[in-house]
Amino acid sequence: MGSEIQGVTTMALEQIPSTSLDALLEEFHTDCLDRGMTTESIRRYESCLGIFLEFLKGQERKVTILEVGNDELIGYIRHRRRNGSKKDGNAVKQKTLENDFAAISSFYDFAEFKRYIQRNPVPPIRKRYLMRYKDASADDSEKDAKSIEQMAMLINSILNTRDKAIVLLLAKTGIRRGELIALNVWDIDWENLCLTLGRFKKRSNRWVFFDDETGRVLKQWLKIREGMNPTSDALFLNERGNRIQRNGVYSMVTKYAQKVGLHNAKSAKAKDHFNVHSCRHWFTTWLRRNGMDRDAIMILRGDRRKDSMSVYDHFTKEELRKAYLTHIPQLGV
Repeated sequence: MGSEIQGVTTMALEQIPSTSLDALLEEFHTDCLDRGMTTESIRRYESCLGIFLEFLKGQERKVTILEVGNDELIGYIRHRRRNGSKKDGNAVKQKTLENDFAAISSFYDFAEFKRYIQRNPVPPIRKRYLMRYKDASADDSEKDAKSIEQMAMLINSILNTRDKAIVLLLAKTGIRRGELIALNVWDIDWENLCLTLGRFKKRSNRWVFFDDETGRVLKQWLKIREGMNPTSDALFLNERGNRIQRNGVYSMVTKYAQKVGLHNAKSAKAKDHFNVHSCRHWFTTWLRRNGMDRDAIMILRGDRRKDSMSVYDHFTKEELRKAYLTHIPQLGV
């Protein structure tokens, strides 16, 4: 098999074409595309890998990315927790580290599949150093859904029409951040108050409904949007007239939530946080509390299930639309 260096065999290394790092990363990029990953997911993976590579460059013991072993991976965890990010110098959060290692592990899965290394070195490190342990005594382990009054307070506090339309749409449809970003103007069906979403791996259906108060705010935004960038198809544009980005949506939602006291970034308690996913949680919770059929909610959420066909057989699109309009909370917008 050849000698082993930190989980890498010399036999495997000899199989690497054009051993330059750029060539290797380009091959990984192509592999991600072939696996059907979205452009945004690939960008985030490559960003995480870039941070990891910068860390490796600064180490006393110089190793290539294919020679990384336990020492480097554990050192990277220690480095990120102690030194934080270049942006603010604060220690990174557990979730950030988990995202880092998801990207790094994906790269080594690729390298193992291509037989450039003997094994992916990441899984044992993730299991030992990144596993979360729940505190059985804690009463805040799960996010609590905000009340209808709190959501109404949040949305009615937003004066910017675009931002109000975004938060309202997130809350009233339960769509994910990526699904919202990908929306185009022509995806709106005004006759049926319905949105057609793009194709996403996590979503089983491609349409969601919205109600009259959401439609009114959307129309207000579209009037403003007309004077921004006539060449863009995107439903939501940023200040430069381009399609709004993930970080922009996250920052915007948490900013408004913090202003009305729904989000405390410094708190370690999940219930003190409000972000984009909180809108999806609110959507699901209040449809359920208002008595909507569980399977109907799962269809509107776009959840993938092995028995999804049997669920779809129970409802027509019109039945779902009527059920949605009956159970979705009104916020007085």
